[in-house]
Amino acid sequence: MVGPELLLLLLGALVVTSIARRLNWSAPLVLVAVGLVVSFIPGVPEFELDPHLILVLVLPPLLYSAALDSSYLNIRANLRPIGLLAVGLVLFTTFAVGVTAKLVFPDLPFAAALVLGAVVAPPDAVAAVAIGRKLGLQRRAMTLLVGESLINDATALTAFKVAVAATVGTAMHPVAGVGMFVLVTVGGIAVGLVVGVAVRFLRKRLCEGVLESALGLLVPFGAYLLAEEGPHLFADVQFSGVLAVVVAGLYVGHHSPRGTYTTRLQDAAVWRSVDVLLESFVFALIGLQVSTIINDVDLNAGLLLGAGAVLLATVLARFVWMYPASYLPVFLSKRLREKERWPHLGQVTVIAWAGMRGVVTLAAAAAIPPEVPGREIILFCAFVVTVSTLLLQGTTLPWVINKIGFEGDDARKDALAEAQIQHRAAQAAVTRLDEEIEDVPEHVRDQLRALAEHRGNAAWERLGRQEEESPAAAYRRLRRVMLSAERDEFIKARDAGEIDDEVLFRVLRELDLEEAALSRE
Repeated sequence: MVGPELLLLLLGALVVTSIARRLNWSAPLVLVAVGLVVSFIPGVPEFELDPHLILVLVLPPLLYSAALDSSYLNIRANLRPIGLLAVGLVLFTTFAVGVTAKLVFPDLPFAAALVLGAVVAPPDAVAAVAIGRKLGLQRRAMTLLVGESLINDATALTAFKVAVAATVGTAMHPVAGVGMFVLVTVGGIAVGLVVGVAVRFLRKRLCEGVLESALGLLVPFGAYLLAEEGPHLFADVQFSGVLAVVVAGLYVGHHSPRGTYTTRLQDAAVWRSVDVLLESFVFALIGLQVSTIINDVDLNAGLLLGAGAVLLATVLARFVWMYPASYLPVFLSKRLREKERWPHLGQVTVIAWAGMRGVVTLAAAAAIPPEVPGREIILFCAFVVTVSTLLLQGTTLPWVINKIGFEGDDARKDALAEAQIQHRAAQAAVTRLDEEIEDVPEHVRDQLRALAEHRGNAAWERLGRQEEESPAAAYRRLRRVMLSAERDEFIKARDAGEIDDEVLFRVLRELDLEEAALSRE
């Protein structure tokens, strides 16, 4: 892709995303479908996926942003099931798909078949998480999906490197392969921790939101390159750049509440914009690959049937793994039975069906060396699996969630916990106010106490299910009306030449921050 083509692709992807959001459709699925149709329009240039571009410039910021928003405590609490998904399931899928590919493509060497298995093994949870959040999927299910998507890429890419090495004749002993996996994993985690600690140390001393956000934009690329390229300076080894990015993001995100409010507000806006741009780009690019992939292979019934078998094996492998991995540990361990509830059957089924593949699969397929036998077959099968799972499972996942019809009480528990802590926080605020008051006018003290009481009561009011507007809701609505009136007056004054733009922007920021504080999702 050259500059104008890339710019048109980004612009078009954002337009399609905007339309999909207005219609309340899943933007990733719409982007894939539109890209698929556009790829067959005469005159549309071929968009070839550059694996280096995806793995270095696109994947790290997406993973880092997801890690920033993820809960380290929830992931730690669910580390066992996440590990079974992100490591065990990926390796099981690699082997199952490899065996299937060898059966349906007898001329394909088994090592090359395992390359295909490693390529299609890692699901991309972007679409699944978006659908789950919209439909109110239980928090534990969301934690498992997010945790799996953060870690499984590292497992799959490591298995991919081992399988490619075996295919091109530089195979290693199985024990050496396990040792390599451990080294890559531990090294990636260590690099991520070092980067996270260093970034937190620097951000504490920058004390300026703009500089802190600018530094944050460099973190995913720095962590990835440091893990992937840094060890080469001393030895012929690579650590997992994916794990380094994820660990750095979890560490920085976990400690972000101790930072400044300006940094948090700015980071949220910056990373939301980055997510929308990159996700729109990669899902549109997946659809646009259709014509390029098809032109590179000799389409015939055997190839289509073989790709269909690989797709079926990829989907079924997730189901075959999910149910035993969910129930056997609890059944076999008394400690787990006492500590955990039995997994909800509906939740397990939803997670099993939420196995859509994404850009990592296509990027890994495009990175296969030309000397690997059957490269074109592997690319075609990877493309079929990616597009089919996105369109088939992505479009039916909402139906599956609604059909199962299980609901959690996360929202009610969250509201109760928030109300209890907000009450304590309001009391702490009033106590601190009484300690700090010195020669302050009485009306100022009353106003501050009233504000603290309002915030303490608002959380309790949200627990109710009254049809009438609560006092807290009325306060927020009327205060927004007042803020809008203030904003209009300052804009009129600027237009009339009474104040400078600099004054307007300073006041607007103050009003915007207050309105942001009033907003509730």
